Amino acid sequence: MVKYGKYGLLVRIVTIFTALFAASPAIACRLALLLALDVSSSVDTTEDELQRGGLASALLAPEVQAAFFAAKDPVSLAVYEWSGRYNQQVILNWTMINNPATLLFAAETIANSKRSHNEFPTAMGYALGYGAKMLASGPRCLEQILDIAGDGQNNEGFGPKLAYREFPFKNITVNGLVVNAGEYASETDLITFYKSKVLLGPGAFLEIAQGFEDYEHAMRRKLERELSPPVIGILLRQDQAG
Repeated sequence: MVKYGKYGLLVRIVTIFTALFAASPAIACRLALLLALDVSSSVDTTEDELQRGGLASALLAPEVQAAFFAAKDPVSLAVYEWSGRYNQQVILNWTMINNPATLLFAAETIANSKRSHNEFPTAMGYALGYGAKMLASGPRCLEQILDIAGDGQNNEGFGPKLAYREFPFKNITVNGLVVNAGEYASETDLITFYKSKVLLGPGAFLEIAQGFEDYEHAMRRKLERELSPPVIGILLRQDQAG
């Protein structure tokens, strides 16, 4: 046994902590934010353009930019669209938002993206599972948020409850953005569906857009709330307490 003299205990403690930190991968960012856009058959061409353009504009809104850069550590951002069981498509792959230029790149990529499908139903469980796998393979950040937007309830395949049970959702917060168009019978209880079935994790919340024309404003409110460092701090404290 190695002798450390009167400082033996201190040396052993330092050695243990050094080994622990050396074995842990470095934290790349304060938040991994994954946004999911609904392109199911209930979303027409005009509505899809409103949500893509609305998201791009929301990212460049002054209050959202301020929230992105309100803390020293950056945010990693990715976006995908979803509809049927096997119809998910990445729009923006993981991008570290280090400065206004990378945020502008992300917004322009989203604005210039083209819809991959328009004829499939609303397979939300599959969309959530896809998002969980994207987060698992993405950068290691202090917090992970999956933000799923939609204008209808799940009507294809398994729902959110099974997705949360079968996919790696530990330490992931799922927020929602409901487009409250109310044109179909399945949409009349959409807010209740999101609140009771979709939201997941401490601090999870729902934002509501009154139609696709309101998408940008709802997205601005949601992004500012998700990105603001005080909110992230609250989530961290809740996670540590649990």
